[in-house]
Amino acid sequence: MATKRKVNNLLALAVLSVIVQRPMHRYEIAATLRAQGKDRDMDIKWGSLYTVVQNMAKAGFLEVVGSEKEGARPERVIYRITDAGRAEMADWTRELLAEPEPEHHRFTAGLSILAILPPDEVIDLLGTRVARLEETIARIRSDLGALSLPRLFLVETEYGLAMLEAEARWARALREELVAGTFDALDQWRQWHADGMPAGRAPAERSED
Repeated sequence: MATKRKVNNLLALAVLSVIVQRPMHRYEIAATLRAQGKDRDMDIKWGSLYTVVQNMAKAGFLEVVGSEKEGARPERVIYRITDAGRAEMADWTRELLAEPEPEHHRFTAGLSILAILPPDEVIDLLGTRVARLEETIARIRSDLGALSLPRLFLVETEYGLAMLEAEARWARALREELVAGTFDALDQWRQWHADGMPAGRAPAERSED
């Protein structure tokens, strides 16, 4: 079960993961997060950065160690990670690696109401999805091949690639079943749309009258 955390926002973990390198002000934190691609790995809402940093300081995970002022720019407060912040970062990372947790996926939402569309349209849509997934997979493979970083710093990209490949295989197989006509209750699904049944009623819910 996920731990109830003082700052329960993955942006906080992202901040800890970069500020552990050296003390930084908020603008440097944001620039480092972008440079290291953390916004590709975590759901980062940049507008929340100020609030998250403030809350982490209140929670004792960060502390102010100074400030700097450059020209007419506002004074920039510099933070560093505390021992409590290091412990929080390590504990949170352990939880994320060890504890599976349900995650909502837009594709799952679409599949859950698949029946509202006719089978032939679903075939076309799945074909489009597979093609786009294959383009993304090819681009990621190319990017990985061009990088010279140790694998330790690429495992999240490897995982993302594996998930995309698995999704593409599954979606391709589903489409092939629909094209071949071997998908269970496909005839009833087609007839349901041919009969103009009201949206929201699945084929299995049809009455016998």
